[in-house]
Amino acid sequence: MSPVNDTKFTPAVVLLTGIPGQEDVHLWISIPLCLVYVISIVGNSVILFIIKTDPSLHDPMYIFLSMLAITDLGLSIATIPTILGIFLFQSREISFNACFAQLFFIHSLQCIESSVLLLMAFDRFIAICDPLRYSSILTLPRIGKMGLVCVLRGVAVSFPLPFLLKRFRYCRANVLSHSYCLHQEVMKAACSDITVNSIYGFYVSLLMMGLDSLLIFLSYVMILKTALSIVSQTKCLRALNTCVSHLCVVLLFYTPEIGLSVIHRFGNSSSHLLQIFLGYVYLLVPPLMNPVVYTMKSKHLRARIIRLFVK
Repeated sequence: MSPVNDTKFTPAVVLLTGIPGQEDVHLWISIPLCLVYVISIVGNSVILFIIKTDPSLHDPMYIFLSMLAITDLGLSIATIPTILGIFLFQSREISFNACFAQLFFIHSLQCIESSVLLLMAFDRFIAICDPLRYSSILTLPRIGKMGLVCVLRGVAVSFPLPFLLKRFRYCRANVLSHSYCLHQEVMKAACSDITVNSIYGFYVSLLMMGLDSLLIFLSYVMILKTALSIVSQTKCLRALNTCVSHLCVVLLFYTPEIGLSVIHRFGNSSSHLLQIFLGYVYLLVPPLMNPVVYTMKSKHLRARIIRLFVK
């Protein structure tokens, strides 16, 4: 096939979609979206600043929280150009290479965040089930190695995605249903056999998100078993209370993630607006709510933040 015909099959750009049928109010919708991004970026940045500058917060729990905040900042920055570009400037076009780069960062950061949530569950498990060895197990060098493994793990499983997509010809409509690029949606626009991509994406989701969520569930089973064995009801409730914020963050992360994956793979007859809504919840809510949840539940962190703004 000649190069001229190739260009016919591979469009130069991908068209992203805001909210179909609501183009007239896109500018108004951009106001809450801008507010969400501002709160997400400022909230996570403040948490990072407080933890870095306050030596009393250099505990494993807060170090893992800072890892989560960095990941949330990365997710917000990765989606700002396309989402706000559509709602503020009606800029729907994105090149294929830029689309591939965006989906790589989104998927790798999602995998990293899942790994960090698993580490935070491990932190709570050690703190409640084996408190005497807590400081000897979660040392700073070991925490650093755990964080490096999380990053390498997320990058390694997401690295093949752009290359698997780049080898396709795209002869179908190059209009995506979201304001950003996702692997499971871009591959559907290809006119080639996408079996390899579909299988790889399924097993990555299963082995990353599925395995992490299973291990988090098992850790909380052990935590609950240990807490219920405590004779004092006050101490039992105090131990479980330290896990509430992490459980909220886990639910905020995994619920829309699992829902969106199921809809993309098996819910072809589902409402299009439902897919769009879950897509925004999937990327915008965790970075927005994670700093809010931890600030509300941690008296120590909340006191430092109040002191910072009072000054």
